[in-house]
Parts: sequence; C-alpha cells; structure tokens
Amino acid sequence: MFSQFSPEGFADLLLRLPAVLWAISFHEFCHGWAAYKLGDRTAAMQGRLSLNPLDHIDPVGALMLIFFRFGWAKPVPINSRNFRNPRKGIIIVSLAGAAGNFLTAIVCALFIRIFPSLMSYGTLTIVLIDMLMVNIGLGVFNLIPIPPLDGSKVLGMLLPPRMMRAYFFLENYGTWIILILVFTRILPIIMDPIMALILNLLFFSF
Repeated sequence: MFSQFSPEGFADLLLRLPAVLWAISFHEFCHGWAAYKLGDRTAAMQGRLSLNPLDHIDPVGALMLIFFRFGWAKPVPINSRNFRNPRKGIIIVSLAGAAGNFLTAIVCALFIRIFPSLMSYGTLTIVLIDMLMVNIGLGVFNLIPIPPLDGSKVLGMLLPPRMMRAYFFLENYGTWIILILVFTRILPIIMDPIMALILNLLFFSF
C-alpha cells in the first residue's frame, strides 16, 4: 500500500476525490429529495436539494472519507412537522441517504461486470473501485445507530417514547463516541465485515 505522503499515495488520494464528492452530494441530495417528496420543502428552500458538493461538504467529514472511506457531510435540514406521518417520514428520509450510496455502488458493480475489459486501465480502475468502496463505506457508516448518524434516527423512531428521549440524550456524546471508535480502530472492526458482505452480495448477484 502506498504511503499517503508519497507521490503515489497523494495521486491515489486525488483520484479518490471525485468518489468522495459524489458520495457526499448524492447522499445529502437523497435526504432532501425524500423529504421534498413527503411534503417538506425546507431543504429545497435552503438550496440543499442540489448535487453541488459545495452545498453539502463538511471539511472534517470529507477528509475522513478521503483517508478512511467513511465520514459525513453537513446534515440536510428537515422539518418533520411537514410530514403527514412524522415518525414514518423521519425513517424514510434517514434511510434515503444510505440508499443513494448503495444505489451508486450497485451501478459501479454493474459497470464493472458489463465492461470488465475497462478494468485494465489503471486510472479508471482506481476511480471505479474508490467510487464503489467510498459509497459502501459512507452508507454503512451512516446506518450505525449512534447519534447523530442516520441509523440513530431510524432506531430512535422505532423505540418507545420513554426510551427514545433517553436514547437521543446520547447526541451530546455521539461525536465523541464515534471519534473513540475511530482512533481505537474498533469502527473498522465493525464496518469491514459488513462492507465485505455487501461487496460479495453485489458481485455474486451480478
């Protein structure tokens, strides 16, 4: 593996950048689009119903994606009071971002399957693999049920009201919990088997 501080490693990071920008932008766009379809125009009115990375990028989250293949963007604002069924709406909107990332991964896997000869081109191979891995990583990461990740919102809506209030109290500490999991390398231990399973399912299916 190239060192990230070598010329080869730096070139690899640059090639990963398009995958990171797309993964972030499409993830947040899908949140906003789902909310819009459910009757909430908040994201659209604030210019977040967009595929422009500048509208969504969080510098720290983007760097995490570039270096570790999991990270985050600026959350798309939603107003659940605009949903006919707020609890169901929050679940759908929360899952929409990861669904967009997994859809991208499916398209990449199909492309590799249909045009395997193109994988002999070094740069294209790196871009496709990065697009595949970054999107799977972002999707899986956001489904972890730790506040403020999307998975916590889904779990929170499924819990009884009494437990839901206690669960969301963790939002005060969620970021610290995630950072501890990252720097103790526990998070890759959790995510790697799930990502490997998704990769195997994709390529076995196609």
